[in-house]
Amino acid sequence: MLPEGFAARMRTLLGSEYDDFLASFDRPLCTGLRKNPLKTGFTGDLTRFSLSPVPWCPTGFYDDAASRPGLSPYHAAGLYYLQEPSAMAPAELLDPQPGERVLDLCAAPGGKSTQLAGKLRGQGLLVCNEINAKRAKILSGNIERLGIANALVLNEHPKRLAERFAGYFDKILVDAPCSGEGMFRKEEAAVTDWTEDTNAICANRQLEILSSAAAMLRPGGRLVYSTCTFSPVENEGVISDFLWKNPEFSVEKLDIPYFSPGRPDWVPDPAPGLEATFRLWPHKLLGEGHYAAVLRRAGDEAPAALPQEPAAKCPQELTAFCAQTGAALPEGKLLRFGDVCYLVPQALPEIKGLRVLRAGLELGAVLKNRFEPAHAWALWLKTLESSVSFAEADPLLARYLSGDVLPSEKRGWTLVQADGLSLGWAKGDGNRLKNHYPKALRRPV
Repeated sequence: MLPEGFAARMRTLLGSEYDDFLASFDRPLCTGLRKNPLKTGFTGDLTRFSLSPVPWCPTGFYDDAASRPGLSPYHAAGLYYLQEPSAMAPAELLDPQPGERVLDLCAAPGGKSTQLAGKLRGQGLLVCNEINAKRAKILSGNIERLGIANALVLNEHPKRLAERFAGYFDKILVDAPCSGEGMFRKEEAAVTDWTEDTNAICANRQLEILSSAAAMLRPGGRLVYSTCTFSPVENEGVISDFLWKNPEFSVEKLDIPYFSPGRPDWVPDPAPGLEATFRLWPHKLLGEGHYAAVLRRAGDEAPAALPQEPAAKCPQELTAFCAQTGAALPEGKLLRFGDVCYLVPQALPEIKGLRVLRAGLELGAVLKNRFEPAHAWALWLKTLESSVSFAEADPLLARYLSGDVLPSEKRGWTLVQADGLSLGWAKGDGNRLKNHYPKALRRPV
């Protein structure tokens, strides 16, 4: 049952389209997955998921929810991210290029961040921020699972970031917290939490976040603002207010045939260009309700230069581990947090004083006279001198994911894979492989 105030407003706005809009709430939910281009060497088969292309996302597919792709070892290996199809649009509109500096300001749970990372192809810097500490941990876990090495995961207030990163980013995504009206079909909580005051409260917060984002974008940079709500106050209204207050920004016109135009006639005193923003309607495409605006900052300047994070000396234990195993490293510089080593992009700015959950690729810990590799490094690796790959249906793979030891003649650190996709570490003694799959991720057999 839709909230009465919401239904009345949409009936007024949509007029003759309202019946079709209302009927979309009875349509089965669309589910999807987005393939991770950072994962290569896959030898398995995804046909049982009944995939069909999402028109606006080259790596996106509708799937059959009954096939449960989230339970497959391929999901644990980061081959794909389960994502609602309309939610794939904002990162496509931002269109980051390898080597750029990109910020995802409201990043949890990580769907759009991992999509941006795939487009960067491991080059450049991706800063993923989430103000909610609990949600930031989920974000960090998804960055790890998809094998992303060039991301900095932060738990900060946008205003604080704006003080540190003025004019620093080439591209910024603001997928703003909103009233969630576009999720009414799939989330009961979105319906029960909605009130008549929700839209205005959200709009004030969205404008504040957008203002912080604007300060961090270089002249000539692109900013995408998106929501999952139908509310004109939170969509065209926020963008109109922002444009009037920030005349150096304008709406960038893109030809995306799958989406509907914004509605400047739904807000008072509309700023120029609102018709070139986008609405995704559930009665016009296969996906939930979303809104997106592509903004460009006037000018053409290089990103601001910031003090660099100093590199740490590589410990001999890590050097010995690489020599013994043949483990590869991404390009970058080494950081140490106590005994734990990370490999970060060479251009990473100083991070002292920030709440950092993940800095680049966690390599592992220097222990007494040895190096203990991290799960994140295994998920990034494509191959290792000692590796073993199991087919998806192999009972030994299920045993590994449950934390069991495996029979094997291998010795030393070994990379365990599922149809060519790295899953985690094991260590052999010539008779068996001791399991190093993280306890928090293990599944019952």
